[in-house]
Amino acid sequence: MKVNIWSDIRCPFCYVGKKKFEKALSQFPHADKIEVTWHSFQLDPSLETQPEVNPYDYFSKIKGIPVSQAKAMHEHAKNAGKEAGIDFNFDDTKVANSFKGHLLIQLAKKKNLADAMEEALFEEQFISGKNIDDETVLLETGKSVGLTEEEVKNALVSDEMAHAVAQDGLMARQLGINAVPFFVFNDKYGISGAQQPEHFLEVLTKSFEEFSAGDKGLQIISQGESCDTDGNCD
Repeated sequence: MKVNIWSDIRCPFCYVGKKKFEKALSQFPHADKIEVTWHSFQLDPSLETQPEVNPYDYFSKIKGIPVSQAKAMHEHAKNAGKEAGIDFNFDDTKVANSFKGHLLIQLAKKKNLADAMEEALFEEQFISGKNIDDETVLLETGKSVGLTEEEVKNALVSDEMAHAVAQDGLMARQLGINAVPFFVFNDKYGISGAQQPEHFLEVLTKSFEEFSAGDKGLQIISQGESCDTDGNCD
């Protein structure tokens, strides 16, 4: 059974959602029959990479809110991360466009390494405080999950990979997805946001039971914490 996940590596709740889904999957008795496909979704395709800019100052500016409020909103995400086993390091987060990272995710999908690539890029962005738009960083990240230097370099200038990123975005728009993370189970049930593991497990169980009968269709049945294209994370 297929589970399709739309995510942006700049979205903290996408990382939280990944961890919570993984916990649910670890408890699911038919996990070996679940095929997870990661899809690219850029929250802000026009973002200009500015690694020297303080992340709280940047967020304050684009949202038009005080820095104190920006820090409080990040603290909320930090607490959500702790619940999922993530120690977010927002102080060192770099303001960086995620497009090049998505190019590597598309390459990794072809190599059955997408999950490892997602995890590695999340760690670079939110734990290590590295610039995910820097090609040297991306080269090391790609190699760390099993890609070759040549493969990474080719992906970063690949029209094919860029087209795949665009196609994922188009598919999201067709499905009405405007916030991530977004999970689609068996092409039928859509879950928006970083839900609790027990909720993911409930939907996994229900959709898998229907999978054998070939039941298809899409309906959004729940919404949780997520980041949208306007830069709102809640």
